[in-house]
Amino acid sequence: MRREDPSENLQTPARWERLPKAISVADVLRLLEAIEGGDLALRDLAMLELMYASGLRVSELVNLRVEDVNLDAGFVRVIGKGSRERVVPVSERTIGNVRKYMKQLRSSLLKGKESPYLFISLRGTALTRQRFWQTIKEYGRRVGIKVSPHVIRHSFATHLLEGGADLRSIQKMLGHSDISTTQIYTKVTSDRLKKVYEKYHPRA
Repeated sequence: MRREDPSENLQTPARWERLPKAISVADVLRLLEAIEGGDLALRDLAMLELMYASGLRVSELVNLRVEDVNLDAGFVRVIGKGSRERVVPVSERTIGNVRKYMKQLRSSLLKGKESPYLFISLRGTALTRQRFWQTIKEYGRRVGIKVSPHVIRHSFATHLLEGGADLRSIQKMLGHSDISTTQIYTKVTSDRLKKVYEKYHPRA
């Protein structure tokens, strides 16, 4: 009977990682422009802008409290997975849209009630992740873009990386506990560059 293990030097197969999908900057703009005219347009625009500007998970977005958003300083405080807290900067444009929603719509949605949550439903309660998911898919359908909250988060990270941001900063903004989770975006960006090269280089 053999005492040594014949498999001890074999390497286990690498874990297959599903590459995140991301839409282009142009498609993000088309999606944002599709949010107009409806009774909840101010809220929906503020939410989508904030998600794209900060890379929040959908659960983090709908659970944001008014006190978590510092509009004067330009950042949001997020409680992510494992109750880990992080601070994420947001753009002036996003701050402007959140201010507009808070001044012109939020109080009317509350109908005299009070809520610590930033984003409110038609019933005057905190918006659910399922409802926001349905909402964003509907706006995507209007302009022919397959989109979800997860796609917006991936687009945030991919566009930052393509713009020159370093992985450590992206890791902190996304709330990843392990840098290896964030590194998958380097593969996404490399794949995109390869496709551009093969399409436009005369000798490719």
